Amino acid sequence: MTNERQVVSRRRFLQATGAASMLALWPAGAMADGVIRKTIPASGERIAVIGMGSSRTFEVEPTDDGLAPLLEVMRAFFAGGGQLIDSSPMYGSAETVIGKLLARIDDRRGLFTATKVWTNGRDSGVRQMQRSRERMGVERIDLMQIHNLRDWQVHLETLRAWKQQGRIRYIGITTSHGRYHRELERILLEQPLDFVQFSYNIIDRDAEQRLLPIAAERGIATLINRPYQRGSLFRSVRGKPLPEWAAEFDCASWGQFFLKYLAAHPTVTCVIPATSKLKHMVDNMGANRGRLPDAGLRRRMEEYVESL
Repeated sequence: MTNERQVVSRRRFLQATGAASMLALWPAGAMADGVIRKTIPASGERIAVIGMGSSRTFEVEPTDDGLAPLLEVMRAFFAGGGQLIDSSPMYGSAETVIGKLLARIDDRRGLFTATKVWTNGRDSGVRQMQRSRERMGVERIDLMQIHNLRDWQVHLETLRAWKQQGRIRYIGITTSHGRYHRELERILLEQPLDFVQFSYNIIDRDAEQRLLPIAAERGIATLINRPYQRGSLFRSVRGKPLPEWAAEFDCASWGQFFLKYLAAHPTVTCVIPATSKLKHMVDNMGANRGRLPDAGLRRRMEEYVESL
C-alpha cells in the first residue's frame, strides 16, 4: 500500500469512528515511552515537543454542553503524551474552560501550564495573573509570559520577583504573526528570559533569520504558535498527495508533516497547535512520536510544499 493510500485510509477511519474508538488507538501508557521531548535550556527539564494552544478553540461557554466535546480533546492530548497547555486572558473563557476540564481528568501526568499577562500596569498585572492561576485551577503556573510585549518593562519586574518567590517556574515573552519582531529581538538580547513564543511554519520562515538564532545563542526555549498558519497551509495542499518519502520520518498526514517540520528544528522546544476537534487532536499527537526529518529532508519538505 502506498503512503498516499495509507493517508486516505486513515482519514476515512477517523471520520468513521467515535471518540472512544480514537482514544483506544493508544493503550494506557503506550505513548509515554515514545514521546519526542526537547530540553528547556534554563533548567535541563525535558518536555513533549507537541503541546496545545487554546486561542479561539477553547473560547466556549463553560457549561456541561460546552465542555463535553473539549473534554475528549484534552483526554486525547494527555493520552498522546502532551504536556504544555498554553492560554491567555486575551482568549475569553479559555483559561476557565481549561481549569474545569483539568479538574475532570484523572491522569494529567506531566502537565505544564503556560499563560500570559495582557494588561497595563503592575497592580493590574498582578491581579490578572492571580486570576489566571485560579481559573486554571493549579497551585502554580509553570510559565508566565508577557503577551505581545504589552507593558513588558513593568511586568518583567513582577515576573522576576514571582519566579524568585517560587510562584511561577519560568518567565517568557510572546508575539505573533510577525508583530514587533525588531523590538522582541532587542529584548531577547538584553533581558534574561526562559521562553519566547512566536509564529513560525513551513511557509512563514522569517523566524529563522533572527529569532531562532538568538534563542539558540541565549539559551531560550521556544514555543511556536500558528504552525498551520491559521489553517491556510491545509488549504494550500488540499487534494494534493502526501509524498511517499514522508514515511521516512513516520508521517501519516499533512498535519503531522507540518508539525514534524517544526519539531525537527534544533532550536524549537514545543509547538502549540490549537484545535477543538478530537480527530485533529489525535492526528496532532501522532507528530509527538516517531522519527523526525533531518536537515536534508526539511529542505525537501520546503521545496515540495512550495511546488504545490
